[in-house]
Amino acid sequence: MLQHYVQLAQAYRALLEDAIKQPPVLPGATPPAQPDPPQAGAPVCLIFSPHPDDEALVGGLPLRLRAAGWRVVNVAVTLGSRLDRRAARWQELQASCRVLGFELVAASSGPGMGLEGIRTAEHAAQHPDWRAAVKRIIDLMSLYQPKVVICPHELDGHDVHMVTSQLVLQALAGLPALSPHLLLSEYWNTQLQPQLMLGLTDGQVGQMMLATAMHVGEVSRQPYHLTLPAWLMDSARRGAERVGGPGAASSGMAYAALYGWRRRVGSEWVAMAPRILPANDDVGALFGA
Repeated sequence: MLQHYVQLAQAYRALLEDAIKQPPVLPGATPPAQPDPPQAGAPVCLIFSPHPDDEALVGGLPLRLRAAGWRVVNVAVTLGSRLDRRAARWQELQASCRVLGFELVAASSGPGMGLEGIRTAEHAAQHPDWRAAVKRIIDLMSLYQPKVVICPHELDGHDVHMVTSQLVLQALAGLPALSPHLLLSEYWNTQLQPQLMLGLTDGQVGQMMLATAMHVGEVSRQPYHLTLPAWLMDSARRGAERVGGPGAASSGMAYAALYGWRRRVGSEWVAMAPRILPANDDVGALFGA
């Protein structure tokens, strides 16, 4: 009995080790076919990504929305702390967004430039750099009028992720007439009360892995692209009871992404009722589209 599970663990490890030996982006690989361009007036989803690669790692929901005909725009909040890597990271980010079918804009005033002053201290002090960043996010939201906004949850474990959450929330506070669905992603730290469990197909997970692999500089030091399926499998485990309720049976999903989900009612953000959405159900219907 024990030997059976030892062999299974060995097989998992061997598969990972064999994959690590391969280059992240295989030579001659054919890019995935993209859905038709969104029609004029299609609903917009804005993703606020703290770093390049976050658009892929938490991209399950926007990927499904894009397939449903939505316009998905990834907003690059920063390009990381290393000045010598920023140009390369912007190029990698462009390649990732092409794989996912997302549009790409920089949160700063120009392409290839992230926002500066996106740190906890600047947020706490409402530093001029921070206020300028909030104004820029307000301008982007005013321009795109998103129906769905995605950003990390407030306790996502990484300082830039958590401060990006505060940046988006402060910008939304400055736009009281805008009431998008606010979806809170997780990666470095899980959420206690996610409201949405979103099933993903093998093909969608593979597309997210490929997009993550486009961030060659990042996956060369840590194979985020290869461990992503394990993360999404664990999300399916957690979601069955975190979203479905304690003691709930398995959803039958192999892969899932979890999100917090809020909507503004008057001046308050209210948690939406928990939902489990299988991979083939209409995701746009969740948001009235």
